[in-house]
Amino acid sequence: MKIGALEAGGTKMVCAIGDENGKIEKRVSYPTQTPQETIPQIMEFFGNEGIQALGIGCFGPVELNRKSPVYGYITSTPKLAWANYPMAGTFAKALGIPVGFDTDVNGAALGEVVYGAAKGCDTAIYITVGTGVGVGVYANGALLHGLVHPEAGHMLITRRHGDTYRGKCPYHENCLEGLAAGPAIMERWGKPAAELADRKEVWELESDYLAQAVANYILTLSPQKVVLGGGVMHQEQMFPLVRKKVQEKLNSYLQNDTIQNHMEEYIIPPALGDNAGITGALLLGLQEFGKLAVR
Repeated sequence: MKIGALEAGGTKMVCAIGDENGKIEKRVSYPTQTPQETIPQIMEFFGNEGIQALGIGCFGPVELNRKSPVYGYITSTPKLAWANYPMAGTFAKALGIPVGFDTDVNGAALGEVVYGAAKGCDTAIYITVGTGVGVGVYANGALLHGLVHPEAGHMLITRRHGDTYRGKCPYHENCLEGLAAGPAIMERWGKPAAELADRKEVWELESDYLAQAVANYILTLSPQKVVLGGGVMHQEQMFPLVRKKVQEKLNSYLQNDTIQNHMEEYIIPPALGDNAGITGALLLGLQEFGKLAVR
C-alpha cells in the first residue's frame, strides 16, 4: 500500500511516499511560505501519487482533541499566516482519504519507538533542539495529548548565575527554547552552533540548560529512553556533557541502574537520524488507516 507523509515544519514542508513497512520510497520538500503558496504544491504532489492515507506531523501548537470543532487546526502559532489553519481537514477533504494528525515531535517520538532508538519501549521521549525545542512524549503505549499536547520545550528553567542573555522566547524569559535553541545560540554568541564547536564555554552553558530540562522530564515522565535530536545535537560533544550533568542534577535520588551506570544507553541520539519526523508522519498515516497497532 502507499501512504503519504508530511512533516510540516516552520522552515520547510517535507513530503514523502512510503509503504506499510515504514520504507520511504520518494521524498520532496517545499519552503514553508503562506498556506496559499505552499499547500497547492503539497496537494499536487500527493494528488498524483494514489495514496491510501496521509499522516501529518505538524509544527504547532495544534488542536488534537477529536471532539473539538477545530480538531486538526494549527492554532496560536507565531507563524501568523498559519494561525487557525485547518491543516488536517484541508487534506482530508481534498484527497478523500484518512488523515492522521499530531505534532511533529510526537511523530518523531513514534518513529523512534517503532523503528528507532526507543524500539520496544512503552514510555519514551524525543527531544529536538534546533530552530526551536520540542518534546514528543510516548507514554504507556500511546502518544501523549491531554488538555492540549506537550509543550515541554517551554519548560521554565533556572538561569545560570552570571548569564545576562535576555532569552529569545517572546513568551518566557527563562524557558528552555528561549535560552538554548539555535536562534538563542546565534543571538547570544554571534555565530550559529555549527561555527562554535571549539568554544567550550558555549557547550558548558548549553548542556547545563538542557540537562536541567532532561532531569525534570525524567522525574516527571519516567521515560525508558531519552532521545535527543535536532541540529544543535549534531554537536556530539553535547551527549557526554548532558549525561554527566543529568546525573549530577538527579543526585542519586533515583536508585536505578540505568541512570546511575548506563547513561550512554539511556540518553541517546535518534537511530533514524533526521528521518525520525518523516517516518513518524508515515506511521501516523498507517495508524489512521488502521494498519498500526500502537496508538
